[in-house]
Amino acid sequence: MLVGGQVLGGVGMGATLSLGSLLAAQLSGSPAWAGTAATMSTLGAALAAIPLSRLALARGRRVSLSTGALIACLGAATAISSAALGIFPLLLLGLMLLGSGSAVNLQARFAATDLATTGTRARDLSVVVWSTTVGAVLGPNLFGPGEAVGAALGLPPMTGAFAFSVAGQLAAAAVYLTGLRPDPLLQSLRAGARTEAPEPPQTGRQILRQNNRARYAVAVVALSHATMVALMSMTPIHLREHGASLTIVGFTISLHIAGMYALSPVFGWFADRVGRLPVVLAGQATLLASLLIAGLYSDSQAGVTVSLILLGLGWSASVVAGSAMVAESVAGQDRPALQGISDLSMNAAGALGGALAGPVLTAAGYSGLGFLAMVLVAIVLAWTGLRARADRTATPAVR
Repeated sequence: MLVGGQVLGGVGMGATLSLGSLLAAQLSGSPAWAGTAATMSTLGAALAAIPLSRLALARGRRVSLSTGALIACLGAATAISSAALGIFPLLLLGLMLLGSGSAVNLQARFAATDLATTGTRARDLSVVVWSTTVGAVLGPNLFGPGEAVGAALGLPPMTGAFAFSVAGQLAAAAVYLTGLRPDPLLQSLRAGARTEAPEPPQTGRQILRQNNRARYAVAVVALSHATMVALMSMTPIHLREHGASLTIVGFTISLHIAGMYALSPVFGWFADRVGRLPVVLAGQATLLASLLIAGLYSDSQAGVTVSLILLGLGWSASVVAGSAMVAESVAGQDRPALQGISDLSMNAAGALGGALAGPVLTAAGYSGLGFLAMVLVAIVLAWTGLRARADRTATPAVR
């Protein structure tokens, strides 16, 4: 059910974010505002993360995921209305609400771990991450069909794909509401209450202050995401400045997205077999290789393409293993709060990484951006070394 909801919810999301940039430029009257589409969507995902996690704790994943999907549906409908009315601020509101779909995407991977065992937790999580591949592949191919559907429905130009998002999010909400029975989180909490002494749930900030393992896991996910977004977001601009065609740019980004999602079950399997920390280290080593290639071969289209593929693979390994650690670093009643602040941190770090990447690209070029982003990888590698030493002395149940 989670995979089905992810596939349905992802339909149209990739296309609508791209079209959102075009609509932002059109409605605002300036291409300088095109970047606000991704910014507002990321902001919406960050703002929705903690409320949805609290709703999950109170009412279960079924209600939380379906509510998030319905908010995203409203966002897509609002974006269509903004184009019809020619109101730019309304478009920004719609894109922010649409970001709730990304928050649902992130929460769904944790929902897969609610009833998972220690030996299968990373693999179960990674399968839900992998299902995002379907939407990522379909999204860029919905421009043409979306315009045809939009014209038939009498919608404004460049809004047809938003109609697909409306339908997809409605269908996803229906799948979550009807399919997640019994609710995995509520069932997990009931099982925990029978075997553990009940304690009041902590807030995400309390957990991060007191739990070193949780703090490390959240940092791995957030810093890995910031590294990926910083380089990826500037790659199309860099390639276009060096004469690459739109076809080459699209092909490079497609290969990057494939690296992000297609092999996530493999990384999940390895994380269950050999431990979380070795997979985090492998992911960071891959990110480091990606940044090194970007720094040394920035003038080569082939070099940039290889760098982007490795960037996706490194992100996938780090986020799958890090997310599994987030899910298992606290007791059941505290998981939704920690997962919410993890998703908030991930989106905030990505937004900050993307925002800072532009000035760095202008000042130091693509090579400089690649080398400077290594600082984030170095932080994770150093922290992982400390975490591995702590785990050896504490002999934890889960590596």
